[in-house]
Amino acid sequence: MERIFLLEDDSTLSRGISMALCGTGRTVVLADCIAQAKRKLAETQFDLLILDINLPDGRGLDLLRTLRSQGNTTPVILLTANDLELDEVTGLEAGADDYITKPFSLAVLRARVNTQLRRGSVRPSTQMEMGPFLFDFERMNFRRDGLAVELSKTEQKLLRVLVENRGHAVSRATLVDRVWTDGAEFVEENALSVTVKRLRTKLEKDPAKPQYLKTVYGIGYTWAVQP
Repeated sequence: MERIFLLEDDSTLSRGISMALCGTGRTVVLADCIAQAKRKLAETQFDLLILDINLPDGRGLDLLRTLRSQGNTTPVILLTANDLELDEVTGLEAGADDYITKPFSLAVLRARVNTQLRRGSVRPSTQMEMGPFLFDFERMNFRRDGLAVELSKTEQKLLRVLVENRGHAVSRATLVDRVWTDGAEFVEENALSVTVKRLRTKLEKDPAKPQYLKTVYGIGYTWAVQP
């Protein structure tokens, strides 16, 4: 399933784009402001982002810069009413993969989207970069500040669940169920706490004051989204 994220505050245009792009094996998730976009981007990984530049609570261009600074390499198409060459250059230099000026043909947008998705589908890299970290769960390659970090299979499973749900608290019960899939009912009560402690020792600069793998008291743990 290909997942496209669309940030556009014009509800009529947003619905039109969604209808033009949705189809078999493809879904479009909508947001109409920066705040809502940040929440949805923290919840789900997408194959393509379409961002309007001017929003009621900010600029899609600034959101793009933030995403790129966090290591997000998802292809991005910018939408804007500005047709100045300087605006296009600024968008591309900020990390956009394509740039479309309003008004535009939905057929043209669909073709541009298909091009970006084709490019993304053949990208060999499975790694995720965020802050000082590089995580490649398929190749079992984990680094902090460029230095290799050795993780056990259990630590890798726990880290993956937390990173894929970054910015959101994951309950202890869910983590136990997802990590110890071969029989969660037989897992010792403190197994999760021990694994979290080991992960912090390997990934946090100060495990006693974690910046990334944080405890959400009364619920479980979260991989914090950095500002």
